[in-house]
Amino acid sequence: MARASADKSNAADITRGSGNVFADLGLPDAEERQTKLRLAYALNTVIDRARLSQATAAIRLGLNQPKVSALRNYKLEGFSVERLMTLLNALDQDVEIVIRKKPRSRVAARISVIAA
Repeated sequence: MARASADKSNAADITRGSGNVFADLGLPDAEERQTKLRLAYALNTVIDRARLSQATAAIRLGLNQPKVSALRNYKLEGFSVERLMTLLNALDQDVEIVIRKKPRSRVAARISVIAA
């Protein structure tokens, strides 16, 4: 019984996230950071599926190996959203941009990256 009361006293408030960890942390350019992260995740998934080494990926992407290493480790400061989309194209991936009105049920418009 002592344990049950200890569990209750250590209970923390839980706050539901917005879906964008960068916004939840109050970081600047949260939407861009989230978009870059999702594009990099898609790139890394394609590289993994194709079982490309970093050296081979570098050749296919037209990058040097340290840039591929940065991409593989999600160090995305040197990559723009446009560049990440171009890299996906270099790996034979189509990138589609769809623009539509946000639903009334959502307060703010957002940018989404969905890998098929």
